[in-house]
Amino acid sequence: MKLSNGVEWALHSCVTLSQSREPVPAARLAELHGTPPAYLAKHLQALSRAGIVHSTAGQVGGYELTRPAAQISALEVVRAIDGGEPAYRCTEIRQRGPLALPAERCERPCAIARAMAAAEEAWADALRQVTIADLAARIDADSEGTAMAAVSRWLAATR
Repeated sequence: MKLSNGVEWALHSCVTLSQSREPVPAARLAELHGTPPAYLAKHLQALSRAGIVHSTAGQVGGYELTRPAAQISALEVVRAIDGGEPAYRCTEIRQRGPLALPAERCERPCAIARAMAAAEEAWADALRQVTIADLAARIDADSEGTAMAAVSRWLAATR
């Protein structure tokens, strides 16, 4: 399964937003992460449509999370950016070719389709269990407790 760059950018943006007490302009998020502003803005709009962030206009406008970071799963962000279509699509190849099975013998998905569905469900369950707050805590732990404080200071200093 291949996810777009937008998923990484959106997850990092959500973690950043979780550290701010006020709206953060899209341009500031793009600057912080070194991402193309227009492309990041497109992904922020997708997060907004999904109800994960909301934007406010004006001099102090920008993006904020719509609910606490502990209530937003990584899976929600992934689906907001890349959609909810399954990664694997069975085309019923077993019903084609010289050894094709008749449709009545294909009432349940084949073993390959079942295995792929189970794998995708396990992947989704794993992402469903990780929240934006969990990611912020893990990023902070990876940096020996300095990353989130640095983000908060940077956001406060550049307002």
